[in-house]
Amino acid sequence: MTNKASNGVKFMLGTKGRMTQVFDEKGVVSPATIITAGPLTVTQVKNTEKDGYKAVQIGFGTRKENRTNKPLKGHLKDLGSFQHLREYAADSDVERGAILDISIFTPGDLVTVSAVSKGKGFQGVVKRHGFHGGPRSHGQKNKERSPGSIGGGGRAGGRVAKGMRMAGRMGGDRITVKNLKVLQVDAASHTLLLSGAVPGHPGTLVEIHGTN
Repeated sequence: MTNKASNGVKFMLGTKGRMTQVFDEKGVVSPATIITAGPLTVTQVKNTEKDGYKAVQIGFGTRKENRTNKPLKGHLKDLGSFQHLREYAADSDVERGAILDISIFTPGDLVTVSAVSKGKGFQGVVKRHGFHGGPRSHGQKNKERSPGSIGGGGRAGGRVAKGMRMAGRMGGDRITVKNLKVLQVDAASHTLLLSGAVPGHPGTLVEIHGTN
């Protein structure tokens, strides 16, 4: 297996860790998130002639062999069994079986991170949408956090207008955060330190795309 990580491939999969803080050479502190990323294995390379588009499929993590179905085993063949498979559009000559690690990033790079946010269950309008609620006096009893009127019959013909902000399920959405800076890269421990916060709870799968 060859490592061709430098051939235009600028994406990585990892798991979110805890948050910390980092001091630069001037003593300025920055909040940071620890990401354990890679190594990735290239499981398929798609091209325009055969597939109609160019893309790279990669595998991350390990899965028990007996939990992988036969079609997927035939697809992966001798590469192993992976917990996650993802595909990215990439114009690269990387080969099937190549190993990609976090050395594709250097401190100072700007990246885009996507992950599923924390699920918060069913929430009211104050927490979900930031409503102020009603006044805290003048006869209020137990309606301080109520949504209030949603428009009545004259606004939308007696129905609830589409897009009305109401109570409901909150969180568990795919969130993308752009322009996070790579602060540190530790290839030996497969650890990235990214500036700022990353969506999700510790252990959440995160996708990291290079932007420069």
